[in-house]
Amino acid sequence: MAKKLSKKKPEKKLTTPIKKTGGRNSSGRRTANHKGGGSKRRYRKIDFKRTDKKGVEAEILAFEYDPNRSAHIALIEYEDGEKAYMIAPQRLQEGDQVVSGKEASLSVGNRLPLKEIPSGTQVYNLEFNPGQGGKIVRSAGSSAQILAHEGDYVHIKLPSKEIRKFNKRCYATIGQVSNPRHRFEKLGKAGRKRHKGRRPKVRGTAMGAHDHPHGGGEGRTGAGRPTKTKWGKPAHGAKTRKKNKQSDKFIIERRPKNK
Repeated sequence: MAKKLSKKKPEKKLTTPIKKTGGRNSSGRRTANHKGGGSKRRYRKIDFKRTDKKGVEAEILAFEYDPNRSAHIALIEYEDGEKAYMIAPQRLQEGDQVVSGKEASLSVGNRLPLKEIPSGTQVYNLEFNPGQGGKIVRSAGSSAQILAHEGDYVHIKLPSKEIRKFNKRCYATIGQVSNPRHRFEKLGKAGRKRHKGRRPKVRGTAMGAHDHPHGGGEGRTGAGRPTKTKWGKPAHGAKTRKKNKQSDKFIIERRPKNK
Protein backbone atom coordinates (compact mmCIF):
# COMPACT_ATOMS: atom_id res chain seq x y z
CA MET A 1 0.00 0.00 0.00
CA ALA A 2 1.41 3.30 -1.02
CA LYS A 3 0.40 6.07 1.34
CA LYS A 4 -0.13 9.57 0.00
CA LEU A 5 2.52 11.55 1.84
CA SER A 6 1.95 15.17 2.79
CA LYS A 7 3.98 17.82 0.93
CA LYS A 8 3.87 20.29 3.84
CA LYS A 9 6.82 21.01 6.10
CA PRO A 10 7.01 19.08 9.40
CA GLU A 11 5.61 20.58 12.60
CA LYS A 12 8.32 22.97 13.84
CA LYS A 13 7.61 22.26 17.53
CA LEU A 14 8.00 18.53 16.94
CA THR A 15 11.45 18.79 15.35
CA THR A 16 14.94 19.53 16.56
CA PRO A 17 18.23 20.19 14.67
CA ILE A 18 20.68 17.38 13.96
CA LYS A 19 24.32 18.26 14.48
CA LYS A 20 26.57 16.33 12.11
CA THR A 21 29.99 15.02 13.12
CA GLY A 22 31.40 13.69 9.85
CA GLY A 23 32.47 10.64 11.86
CA ARG A 24 34.86 12.72 14.00
CA ASN A 25 35.08 12.79 17.79
CA SER A 26 35.69 15.83 20.01
CA SER A 27 39.42 15.68 19.16
CA GLY A 28 38.69 15.90 15.44
CA ARG A 29 39.88 12.35 14.81
CA ARG A 30 37.85 10.11 12.52
CA THR A 31 36.33 7.33 14.61
CA ALA A 32 33.65 6.13 12.17
CA ASN A 33 34.20 5.40 8.50
CA HIS A 34 32.10 6.40 5.49
CA LYS A 35 30.34 9.35 7.17
CA GLY A 36 30.15 12.90 5.87
CA GLY A 37 28.16 15.35 3.77
CA GLY A 38 24.51 14.63 3.12
CA SER A 39 21.43 16.80 3.03
CA LYS A 40 20.58 18.88 6.07
CA ARG A 41 17.91 17.23 8.23
CA ARG A 42 15.81 17.93 11.27
CA TYR A 43 14.96 15.15 13.71
CA ARG A 44 11.24 14.40 14.09
CA LYS A 45 10.34 13.74 17.74
CA ILE A 46 8.41 10.48 17.66
CA ASP A 47 6.20 9.55 20.62
CA PHE A 48 7.24 5.93 21.11
CA LYS A 49 5.27 5.63 24.38
CA ARG A 50 1.84 7.20 23.71
CA THR A 51 0.89 6.36 27.31
CA ASP A 52 0.70 9.96 28.59
CA LYS A 53 -2.71 10.28 26.89
CA LYS A 54 -4.35 7.00 27.89
CA GLY A 55 -7.93 6.77 26.75
CA VAL A 56 -7.73 10.05 24.75
CA GLU A 57 -8.57 9.62 21.07
CA ALA A 58 -6.33 11.17 18.43
CA GLU A 59 -7.06 11.85 14.77
CA ILE A 60 -4.62 11.10 11.95
CA LEU A 61 -3.95 14.46 10.27
CA ALA A 62 -1.29 13.49 7.72
CA PHE A 63 1.33 10.94 6.73
CA GLU A 64 4.84 12.32 6.29
CA TYR A 65 8.24 11.22 5.02
CA ASP A 66 10.91 10.98 7.71
CA PRO A 67 14.51 11.18 6.41
CA ASN A 68 15.80 9.66 9.66
CA ARG A 69 14.02 6.29 9.39
CA SER A 70 12.76 3.81 6.81
CA ALA A 71 9.12 3.90 7.97
CA HIS A 72 6.64 6.69 7.30
CA ILE A 73 5.34 8.71 10.23
CA ALA A 74 1.85 9.99 11.04
CA LEU A 75 0.96 13.36 12.53
CA ILE A 76 -1.81 12.92 15.11
CA GLU A 77 -3.87 15.46 17.05
CA TYR A 78 -5.49 14.63 20.40
CA GLU A 79 -8.89 15.90 21.47
CA ASP A 80 -7.24 18.60 23.62
CA GLY A 81 -5.39 19.98 20.57
CA GLU A 82 -1.93 18.57 21.34
CA LYS A 83 -0.08 17.17 18.33
CA ALA A 84 2.48 14.34 18.16
CA TYR A 85 4.21 12.04 15.71
CA MET A 86 3.82 8.24 15.71
CA ILE A 87 5.23 5.52 13.45
CA ALA A 88 2.56 4.98 10.81
CA PRO A 89 1.20 1.45 10.38
CA GLN A 90 -0.24 -0.19 7.27
CA ARG A 91 -3.98 0.13 6.53
CA LEU A 92 -4.46 3.44 8.34
CA GLN A 93 -5.99 6.44 6.57
CA GLU A 94 -6.19 10.18 7.18
CA GLY A 95 -9.10 10.98 9.46
CA ASP A 96 -8.92 7.64 11.33
CA GLN A 97 -8.92 7.63 15.13
CA VAL A 98 -6.25 5.95 17.30
CA VAL A 99 -6.12 5.57 21.06
CA SER A 100 -3.79 4.14 23.71
CA GLY A 101 -4.66 2.24 26.90
CA LYS A 102 -5.84 -1.13 28.17
CA GLU A 103 -9.46 -0.29 27.27
CA ALA A 104 -8.59 0.39 23.59
CA SER A 105 -10.00 -1.84 20.86
CA LEU A 106 -7.81 -4.18 18.81
CA SER A 107 -7.77 -1.80 15.83
CA VAL A 108 -4.73 -0.94 13.73
CA GLY A 109 -2.75 1.91 15.28
CA ASN A 110 -4.10 1.47 18.81
CA ARG A 111 -1.58 0.86 21.62
CA LEU A 112 -2.27 -1.65 24.38
CA PRO A 113 -0.42 -3.64 27.05
CA LEU A 114 0.59 -7.11 25.85
CA LYS A 115 -1.69 -8.84 28.37
CA GLU A 116 -4.71 -7.36 26.55
CA ILE A 117 -3.60 -8.51 23.08
CA PRO A 118 -4.70 -12.03 22.00
CA SER A 119 -2.42 -14.64 20.47
CA GLY A 120 -1.87 -14.42 16.72
CA THR A 121 -2.03 -10.61 16.59
CA GLN A 122 0.60 -8.63 14.68
CA VAL A 123 2.23 -5.82 16.67
CA TYR A 124 5.07 -3.30 16.30
CA ASN A 125 6.89 -0.59 18.31
CA LEU A 126 7.40 -2.99 21.19
CA GLU A 127 8.77 -2.14 24.64
CA PHE A 128 11.55 -4.12 26.31
CA ASN A 129 10.59 -2.88 29.78
CA PRO A 130 7.24 -1.46 30.98
CA GLY A 131 7.05 2.32 30.57
CA GLN A 132 10.29 2.50 28.57
CA GLY A 133 8.71 3.28 25.22
CA GLY A 134 8.95 1.25 22.01
CA LYS A 135 12.49 0.08 21.23
CA ILE A 136 12.19 -2.69 18.64
CA VAL A 137 10.12 -3.65 15.56
CA ARG A 138 10.09 -0.08 14.22
CA SER A 139 11.60 -0.37 10.73
CA ALA A 140 9.62 -0.30 7.48
CA GLY A 141 7.35 -3.29 6.87
CA SER A 142 8.26 -5.10 10.10
CA SER A 143 5.93 -6.73 12.62
CA ALA A 144 6.08 -9.23 15.48
CA GLN A 145 3.52 -11.90 16.35
CA ILE A 146 2.01 -12.71 19.74
CA LEU A 147 2.38 -16.49 20.25
CA ALA A 148 1.24 -17.27 23.81
CA HIS A 149 0.55 -15.90 27.28
CA GLU A 150 2.30 -17.55 30.24
CA GLY A 151 2.06 -16.07 33.75
CA ASP A 152 3.67 -12.64 33.85
CA TYR A 153 5.16 -13.02 30.36
CA VAL A 154 4.03 -13.07 26.75
CA HIS A 155 5.87 -15.08 24.09
CA ILE A 156 6.52 -13.07 20.93
CA LYS A 157 8.04 -14.07 17.59
CA LEU A 158 10.23 -11.20 16.39
CA PRO A 159 10.98 -10.33 12.73
CA SER A 160 14.34 -12.15 13.07
CA LYS A 161 12.36 -15.36 13.91
CA GLU A 162 13.70 -15.23 17.47
CA ILE A 163 11.08 -16.13 20.08
CA ARG A 164 11.38 -14.08 23.26
CA LYS A 165 9.51 -13.46 26.51
CA PHE A 166 8.25 -9.94 27.28
CA ASN A 167 6.64 -8.62 30.44
CA LYS A 168 2.86 -8.60 30.03
CA ARG A 169 2.76 -4.94 31.16
CA CYS A 170 4.86 -3.82 28.16
CA TYR A 171 2.96 -1.87 25.52
CA ALA A 172 2.84 -2.56 21.78
CA THR A 173 0.97 -1.06 18.83
CA ILE A 174 -1.43 -3.14 16.74
CA GLY A 175 -0.52 -3.66 13.09
CA GLN A 176 2.47 -3.71 10.74
CA VAL A 177 4.85 -0.80 10.08
CA SER A 178 4.20 1.18 6.90
CA ASN A 179 6.33 1.40 3.74
CA PRO A 180 6.99 -2.36 3.28
CA ARG A 181 8.44 -1.76 -0.21
CA HIS A 182 11.40 0.11 1.28
CA ARG A 183 13.57 -3.02 0.96
CA PHE A 184 13.15 -2.95 -2.84
CA GLU A 185 14.43 0.62 -3.14
CA LYS A 186 17.36 1.09 -5.52
CA LEU A 187 19.39 4.25 -5.12
CA GLY A 188 20.39 4.26 -8.78
CA LYS A 189 23.55 6.33 -8.51
CA ALA A 190 26.40 7.12 -6.14
CA GLY A 191 25.06 10.65 -5.65
CA ARG A 192 21.96 9.35 -3.86
CA LYS A 193 24.26 7.66 -1.37
CA ARG A 194 26.15 10.91 -0.82
CA HIS A 195 22.85 12.75 -0.22
CA LYS A 196 22.25 10.29 2.62
CA GLY A 197 25.61 11.19 4.16
CA ARG A 198 27.43 8.02 3.12
CA ARG A 199 30.98 8.40 1.79
CA PRO A 200 32.65 5.78 -0.44
CA LYS A 201 33.89 2.45 0.91
CA VAL A 202 37.35 1.02 0.27
CA ARG A 203 38.01 -2.71 0.61
CA GLY A 204 40.54 -3.70 3.24
CA THR A 205 42.43 -5.87 0.74
CA ALA A 206 42.93 -2.80 -1.48
CA MET A 207 44.73 -0.92 1.32
CA GLY A 208 48.30 -1.08 2.46
CA ALA A 209 49.45 -3.20 5.39
CA HIS A 210 49.72 -0.07 7.52
CA ASP A 211 46.06 0.86 6.98
CA HIS A 212 44.22 -2.43 7.41
CA PRO A 213 44.87 -5.99 8.69
CA HIS A 214 43.85 -7.32 5.24
CA GLY A 215 46.15 -4.94 3.36
CA GLY A 216 49.57 -5.34 1.82
CA GLY A 217 51.03 -8.09 -0.35
CA GLU A 218 51.95 -8.32 -4.02
CA GLY A 219 49.10 -8.10 -6.51
CA ARG A 220 45.61 -9.22 -5.62
CA THR A 221 45.50 -11.12 -2.36
CA GLY A 222 42.58 -12.28 -0.25
CA ALA A 223 42.33 -11.70 3.46
CA GLY A 224 44.42 -14.88 3.92
CA ARG A 225 43.70 -14.90 7.64
CA PRO A 226 40.71 -14.64 10.00
CA THR A 227 38.80 -11.59 8.78
CA LYS A 228 39.00 -8.49 10.93
CA THR A 229 37.80 -4.91 11.05
CA LYS A 230 40.14 -2.02 10.43
CA TRP A 231 40.80 -1.91 14.17
CA GLY A 232 41.59 -5.62 14.49
CA LYS A 233 38.24 -6.86 15.89
CA PRO A 234 36.89 -10.18 14.52
CA ALA A 235 34.44 -9.81 11.62
CA HIS A 236 32.30 -11.86 9.21
CA GLY A 237 30.46 -14.20 11.54
CA ALA A 238 32.55 -14.08 14.70
CA LYS A 239 30.37 -14.15 17.82
CA THR A 240 30.28 -10.89 19.73
CA ARG A 241 27.45 -11.53 22.21
CA LYS A 242 28.64 -11.73 25.82
CA LYS A 243 28.40 -15.05 27.62
CA ASN A 244 25.77 -15.26 30.36
CA LYS A 245 24.12 -12.03 29.28
CA GLN A 246 21.31 -11.04 31.61
CA SER A 247 18.66 -11.10 28.89
CA ASP A 248 19.49 -14.70 27.86
CA LYS A 249 16.82 -15.98 30.26
CA PHE A 250 14.11 -14.27 28.18
CA ILE A 251 15.13 -15.89 24.88
CA ILE A 252 13.14 -19.06 24.21
CA GLU A 253 14.40 -19.78 20.69
CA ARG A 254 17.33 -18.08 18.99
CA ARG A 255 17.08 -16.65 15.51
CA PRO A 256 18.22 -19.07 12.77
CA LYS A 257 21.82 -18.85 11.61
CA ASN A 258 22.49 -17.30 8.22
CA LYS A 259 23.50 -19.93 5.68
